[in-house]
Amino acid sequence: MTSPPVPVSLRDLLSQADLELSKGKPDAAEHALCVALALEPAAPEALCLAGLAAHLSRRPELAIRWFERTVRLQPDNATAHSGLGEEFRRAAQLDEAARHGRLAAIIEPGDVNALHNLGITSYDRLEIERSVVCNRRALRLAPNMPGPHFELAEALLVSGHFEEGWEEYEWRFRLPDSPPPIPPHLLAARGLAPPRQWNGRLLPDGDQLLLVADQGFGDVIQFARYLPMVQALCPDLLVAASAEMVPILRQVIDEQRIHEDWDSLPDFQTWCALSSLPRLFGTGSQGIPTTGPYLEADRELADWWKRRLDQLVPRTYRRIGLVWAGRPSHGNDHNRSLRLNQLAPLFDLDEVAFLSLQIGPAAADIGRYFGRAPLVNLAPEITDFDDTLAILSGLERLISVDTAVAHLAGAMERPASVLLPFAPDWRWLIDRSDTPWYPSLTLHRQNAPGDWTAPLHEVVNLLRTG
Repeated sequence: MTSPPVPVSLRDLLSQADLELSKGKPDAAEHALCVALALEPAAPEALCLAGLAAHLSRRPELAIRWFERTVRLQPDNATAHSGLGEEFRRAAQLDEAARHGRLAAIIEPGDVNALHNLGITSYDRLEIERSVVCNRRALRLAPNMPGPHFELAEALLVSGHFEEGWEEYEWRFRLPDSPPPIPPHLLAARGLAPPRQWNGRLLPDGDQLLLVADQGFGDVIQFARYLPMVQALCPDLLVAASAEMVPILRQVIDEQRIHEDWDSLPDFQTWCALSSLPRLFGTGSQGIPTTGPYLEADRELADWWKRRLDQLVPRTYRRIGLVWAGRPSHGNDHNRSLRLNQLAPLFDLDEVAFLSLQIGPAAADIGRYFGRAPLVNLAPEITDFDDTLAILSGLERLISVDTAVAHLAGAMERPASVLLPFAPDWRWLIDRSDTPWYPSLTLHRQNAPGDWTAPLHEVVNLLRTG
């Protein structure tokens, strides 16, 4: 004779769901929560945990429904308000995100995550001072929490407060899921002690410095300008970089010093991330190094591409490069990238041919192009950044979103228009149409989140009058 099933209490189910969420298992948590909500459909704690589970499993619409049910039943639930703030922020509904984020911070002033999320939302709304305040408050409560440090860094840097911004920017390596600059297995396999981090000073003879070309392609292009300055202090310099970056880096440093494979590196005593060089060289307080163009196209390859473009485009047409989307895996790609059809105002210009340098999935948009201006797809013939440099050398202007090709044009000092979202990446600062990093670039900014009308209008006028 079997025993009757032991009744499961709501409290036990909520504890089980909470434990599964803490282990990053939203599916297992949802199973317990389904039972809990069957027992008590209006239990606010169960509804809020269901919202958290949906958030972790990347189902924003479901998360919003659960959180909204929670706050209807329990208006002072700070966790649910903060969850709604984050979901609405990701959906680009920034007014709603700010409303719920502020409620969460008022209800629970000591909730570090609520303050952190409100700081991010404030940045997205270009309320930079509020973002700084939120993140400073969060850090008073949790001084060693990487997220608020990093968000504070971005807010400080975008507003031109470089000295403190660079210091806070170092926390990026401690963010969750951030890969270490140097793979731990490399040191373990060689039996090496952890190398010391370079302090920006002259190294003694025999000490080798490893410079890691970290972060995205655009960052590597932007910070490559510092390499000659590093080599002046550290003659025994090594650079670890991806193969894609070799055409760039070999223009500013001996190619023999560049290593695409970690295992090919000799032993080194000191290391530094490429993106840490602005801090070490006092960028901002001592100015941004701009000694003219530091990248150029290979002359023979540029000549070849000129002949190729002559075959593709009538010589009477102005040649304008076009890049409308960045790397899809970039955390802010949904804000910085467009679809090709959003550039329609450009395509009614007379005597203009657009040369697409767009690569990746967004290049498929070309198959649905029906504009009046010619649009030539160059992507199938582009093999590396050497080709891109050569193409840029033969164009009148580049029009690009915030991606690596815009950095290339800037490093070459070629004319380019950069289309920026309302809350741009820190490097573009705010309230200006130029950038101290790249004198040849013109910045065109959204007037409101998600609205590309104003920047495109500016670019059209520039092309008409230029």
